[in-house]
This record gives sequence, structure tokens and C-alpha cells, in this order.
Amino acid sequence: MKVNPVDGSIDLPDHVDSSGVKPMSYEEEQLIRVFYEQKIQEVCTAFKFPHKIQATAIIYFKRFYLQWSVMEHQPKNIMLTCVYASCKVEENHVSAEELGKGIQQDHEIILNNEMVLLKSLDFDLIVYAPYRSIEGFIDDLEGFCRAGNGAFQRLKELHQMAISHADKMMLTDAPLLYTPGQLALAALHKCNDILKVFDFERYLETIFSRQHSNCTIEQFVQSINAINYLVDQLKMPSVKDMRHLDRKLRHCWDPSSRDEHKKKEKKSKHKSKRTSTDAQL
Repeated sequence: MKVNPVDGSIDLPDHVDSSGVKPMSYEEEQLIRVFYEQKIQEVCTAFKFPHKIQATAIIYFKRFYLQWSVMEHQPKNIMLTCVYASCKVEENHVSAEELGKGIQQDHEIILNNEMVLLKSLDFDLIVYAPYRSIEGFIDDLEGFCRAGNGAFQRLKELHQMAISHADKMMLTDAPLLYTPGQLALAALHKCNDILKVFDFERYLETIFSRQHSNCTIEQFVQSINAINYLVDQLKMPSVKDMRHLDRKLRHCWDPSSRDEHKKKEKKSKHKSKRTSTDAQL
């Protein structure tokens, strides 16, 4: 099976009946990608990896599927390979065997997809995430707020909330469109609206006064608003959504599985009908 890169249609071998196969829509592929990006976060949390590994793996995953469709490469396998590769790059090496054992998956799947992933990334493996930038801005804000004991505690709360918001940002297209500094300030802006720790507009003016930038404050605020809009529009797939999408994706990979699924449904209906008839008798 091959996916036409122009219109997304599926080219099947002559012996396979393609009449019942429908390719995934853009929206459906996006839901699947978001689901597995969230799984990357869960796997990294389970292994207690630092945020930089989680962020690197997600960006690898996003960049991989800029070139490929989920109908061409199974996202579950690519997800695991992205985590494995990010551990290597961020110098927190975990063996494929250890990673596979920890999540009860065959480590050979990870190794078999490693070169496919690296080639798709053009071996450009250095990426940047907003978490270090958030830490830097929090340190800078301590001086800006002239933080006493009370203000320091509020900045700590702001820091934790901004990291959680950045985790949501990583599930959108924002990491591919904006710089880590923009993402960090967007997270701080959103969380500061809730906690009211400092005057964000005045702080933004002090940042721009310290550096020469071609971008105006108004343009920068527009970028921040655009980032937070992407987060607000983020749709997380439900369990019901994923059951439907997983079944459809398996039909795309193996069209014959559709017929088998229909046979199982008919058999199940026939069995339940026969059971109800016997109960009446």
C-alpha cells in the first residue's frame, strides 16, 4: 500500500479490493498525532525523564509526520523511537531493551525504526524547547518584582503553572512555528492572567528596552496571543474517538481486516440474537 503525496489517496496492489477503504482525513490524522504526543509525555513521566527529553521527543515526532502520514508509518512505533533517540541526544541514555521492557514492547521495533527516523529528520537533532526559557524568565522576574518571601512563593507557583501550560503547547503546532522564548512568554502571560503576580506589559517593555529588535511590542503580543489561541483550540481525542480511528487506521494498513471485522460483527450479532431466542423459549 502506498499513499499518494498529492491527494492522500491510497494505491493498493491489484489483488486487493480498495472499494471499502477510506483514507484518514487531515483532522483524523491530527487527532492521532496529538494522542501519541500525549503518550510520549506519559512515557517520559513514567521513566522520570527531564522535560527536555520529553520536549525533544515530541518535536522529533512532529517533524517526522511533516514528511510522512500515519498511514505509512505506525505512530506507536515512531513514538517509542523518538523517545529513544531523544534520550541519546540529550545524554540521558537508556537502552532500547530497558525502554521496551519498561512499557512492555519489543525493543526490536525501536531499533528497526531508528534509521528511518534519523533520515526523516535529516540528522538535524538539536532542538530547543520553552522550559529553559521559562526558568530564565522566572529568575529575571525575581529582580523585576524585587521578590520578598511572599513574592518568591508566588513566582514559584507561576513557574509550575507555566510549565504545565507549556506541556499543552507542545501538543499544538506552536513549537514548529515559534521560538522557545515566545512560547515561554506566552505561557507566563497566560498563567499570570490567573495568578496576577506581576505587570506583564511593563515587564515586556523592560525586555525590549534591553535589546534591539526589529519586532515591535505590538507584533510580539500578537504572536503570544496566536500561541495561546492554538492552545485554546487544542482538541484531545476521547477513548471513543481513538477506538474508531484505530480501527480505521488498521483498515488502511490492511484492507482485508475490514472484512474480518465485519464477519466478527455479524457472528457476534447472530450469537446474541440466538441467545435472546433461547432465553424466550
